[in-house]
Amino acid sequence: MRTSLGMMVVITAVVMILGTTVLQGRMTERWSDRNVAVELQRAADLLESRFPARFGSWETVEEIASDPRELARAGAVGHISRSYRNTKTKAKIATFVVCATPHDASGHTPDRCYPGAGFEIAEQEHRLIVPLDEGRQAEVFTGTFRKSGQTLRILWTYGIDHHWIAPQIARIELANAKAVYKLYAVIDETALPAGMGAQVCQEFLAQLLTEFDVALQEESPLSAKTDL
Repeated sequence: MRTSLGMMVVITAVVMILGTTVLQGRMTERWSDRNVAVELQRAADLLESRFPARFGSWETVEEIASDPRELARAGAVGHISRSYRNTKTKAKIATFVVCATPHDASGHTPDRCYPGAGFEIAEQEHRLIVPLDEGRQAEVFTGTFRKSGQTLRILWTYGIDHHWIAPQIARIELANAKAVYKLYAVIDETALPAGMGAQVCQEFLAQLLTEFDVALQEESPLSAKTDL
């Protein structure tokens, strides 16, 4: 009986190890026969050439310099980092987007990075639904971070195959994607009325994501499907 029980424990442990190894292999493309590097570069090129500089009442104010070390930590193959201003309301929003593998894109979320930079979490992360065109929706996370009297609201989401999602466990739910766009929208809401920052960012993303999706429609390498 003891021998049988011991064997069952060993078998269970082996199955768990194999399952973890297979999942890790899928997430890192270890056993894929796809040319991941080429697909990632195509997705990155689309991001950097087609991401909207102007849409609706929003226009680019400046391109923001990115720290190469931060880009390396994020696994960014391509990226966009810029500030937008609304020509009517004068609201300003900073936007940061990276194109990366599912494994790299699922790490370094604001709830981990900003506290490491000295911010405290003021409003816990939660989901919002942003309406897009033709009845579509985008899922986003949002939360606020405070430091030295300044409060930043951040909305972030993941783009795969013309869908913008806020996965509960990103490394699992993004695992089958060929490439991922991870997007942050940041607004300083220190002097804004309660709820205004989230509202402005949602309206901003509703226009931006719709415009970017249209720009990608001709050809997109982003897909959650594994077969080509």
